Amino acid sequence: MTTQTEKPSADATEAPLKRVLGTRLLYFFILGDVLGAGVYVLIGQVAAESGGAVWVPLAVALCLALLTAASYAELATRYPRAGGASYYATLAYGPFVGFFTGFCMLAAGIVSVAALARGFGGTYLTAFVNLPVALVAVLFLAALALLNARGISESTRANVVATVIEASGLLLVIGLGVWLVVVRGEGDPGRLVQLGTPGSGPVSAALSGAVLAYYSFVGFETSVNVAEETRDARRAYPRALFGALGTAGFVYAAVGAAASAAVPTSVLAGSDGPLLEVVRAAGAVPEWLFSAIALVAVANGALLTGIMCSRLAFGMARERLLPAFLTRVLPRRRTPWAAIATTTALSLLLALTGDIESLAATLVLLLLVVFFTVNTAVLVLRRRDRSGNPDHFRAPAAIPVLAALSCVLLATRIESGVWLRGLVLLAAGGALGLLSTALSRRTASAVRRSR
Repeated sequence: MTTQTEKPSADATEAPLKRVLGTRLLYFFILGDVLGAGVYVLIGQVAAESGGAVWVPLAVALCLALLTAASYAELATRYPRAGGASYYATLAYGPFVGFFTGFCMLAAGIVSVAALARGFGGTYLTAFVNLPVALVAVLFLAALALLNARGISESTRANVVATVIEASGLLLVIGLGVWLVVVRGEGDPGRLVQLGTPGSGPVSAALSGAVLAYYSFVGFETSVNVAEETRDARRAYPRALFGALGTAGFVYAAVGAAASAAVPTSVLAGSDGPLLEVVRAAGAVPEWLFSAIALVAVANGALLTGIMCSRLAFGMARERLLPAFLTRVLPRRRTPWAAIATTTALSLLLALTGDIESLAATLVLLLLVVFFTVNTAVLVLRRRDRSGNPDHFRAPAAIPVLAALSCVLLATRIESGVWLRGLVLLAAGGALGLLSTALSRRTASAVRRSR
């Protein structure tokens, strides 16, 4: 493990991964990670927080995400290897903070799967069958766990197909909203400038809505793990990252504007399938068709996140950062069944005890901790670097500072109940981090004494 006194280097002692990704493929990889399930289930909650001008908190969330993305671009092009936020935190602050950051990423993934499980059991599913959300969450997560344990081949073609399906549903909403308002003269475009609620002014409403809207942009942070496999990462990664976020932001803002103009704010706020309300208002597309698209988006997002969680837990256990039990694999499938079962059980517990809004806000809180660490790590690692002309992307000097402050600002907008749930997870991560660090030091001391 790299320590604070070692000089960070992009060149690892182990064999490097093959560089096969160009700018275009990396762009679609990031876009597929960002564009998806969140906006299908959260537009209604954003409307409840911000009022009819749903596009405003989406635009604010995009700007804040771009600040942190600049820090990720700098670190990914400076240290183009797998490891992500945990690796950067270890370089800057040492193994404890590195573990704690990795734990927050793992916890965020588990919370995300829980939120998507509840989203799957909402209005979109009722186009086919009416079942209690709790029962759907149990069946949904069990099915995902079985698929995960069987073994999932994540090919580029499958990712592109999933992205196309998800994007087609969002483009359909934009088209139906424009048709309903412009062609049929229905809806109310005036709602697009109604920012604020009876309990919140415009600025407060925009920031509160941005906390939830931020959930729709997360996913870009996982792309740093493929920087090592990107050709000319110094040029390709920033272009793909900012291009994908810009595309997603434009689509999300257009979706929010179309939904708000076409459907009353109260209807959006009261629905856990808000985009389906636009389809119903237009009446030109079968509800079941759009519901199927939305369910594919939610299921695909949950499956990919579940795979990431189980592999991250397995990897941390293999490095003796989590209990060794999590390294157990199926004899024939060679998939980490113990990690899959454990992360699925935790997601189920959260899905049964929380709602979509609180789970999404908890996810954002955990990621804000990660993003704050990454943004400050940029500053720490810059101070140690004495090279004159770095051969990597470098964000303007003020960007990491503004990005770190934006994380603090968003954290202040998170409700106390969400903070309580999040602090329990953060405390667990801190305790495990202290235990892991102590065990690592004891092991290292034993090895030195034996020599």
